[in-house]
Amino acid sequence: MINAVGNPQTILLLGGTSEIGLAICTEYLKKGPARIVLAALPDDPLRADAVTQMEAAGASSVEVVDFDALDTDGHAKVIDAAWASGDVDVAIVAFALDGDPEELWQNQRKAVRVAQVNYTASVSVGVLLAEKMKAQGFGRIIVMSSVAGERVRRSNFVYGSTKAGLDGFYLGLGEALRSHGPRVLVIRPGMVRTRFSAHVKEAPLTVDKEDIATLAVSAAQQGKDLVWAPGTFRYVMIVLRHIPRAIFRRLPI
Repeated sequence: MINAVGNPQTILLLGGTSEIGLAICTEYLKKGPARIVLAALPDDPLRADAVTQMEAAGASSVEVVDFDALDTDGHAKVIDAAWASGDVDVAIVAFALDGDPEELWQNQRKAVRVAQVNYTASVSVGVLLAEKMKAQGFGRIIVMSSVAGERVRRSNFVYGSTKAGLDGFYLGLGEALRSHGPRVLVIRPGMVRTRFSAHVKEAPLTVDKEDIATLAVSAAQQGKDLVWAPGTFRYVMIVLRHIPRAIFRRLPI
């Protein structure tokens, strides 16, 4: 249960070694201790480091649950395990795959895998999280989307299309849950400085994971449904969404 000053007592991170997800947990822990549940791949070598990071940040306890995004049949057990010791106040959906964009659209197996992780698995856990939070009558789901999904570009259209689908699903889920108490926050960042983007040339308006974390916690507490990171991207995307396709395809993005 979220306490009297608005701080969560239990936080679930789906994508338990995500740098952005852990940064959001750390930001919440600055406000007070909480039980942290990390849902991560069983063979993820970063699991122990994630536990250590959460303990150092002030978690009252840290639990690790095996989570494979591709195993949608097993997702219900993962969510049940997170709720086994009581209600979950905040659930963070922060797992994704990417790859070489030119290879992805020409490699069926890799393209399908990215789509299954980024979209299908996200829908799977979203439905299960909604069921739990609707039953308890409160909670916040924080979802990492991307500006790449607002107007899908030729340069990374496989990844961008999965984020477009995720974005639309969770915005709709937020509307469906609104009258039942829980809220959904969709975050649309540009490039973030993490391991995930380390292989890519840094783009304009790149931010640090700590910037995302500060924004996520503040926006969630304000009950917002959608935010951009940085906020400037909102206005950039307003322009890009209305550029004719014949011109858009010539832009160096």
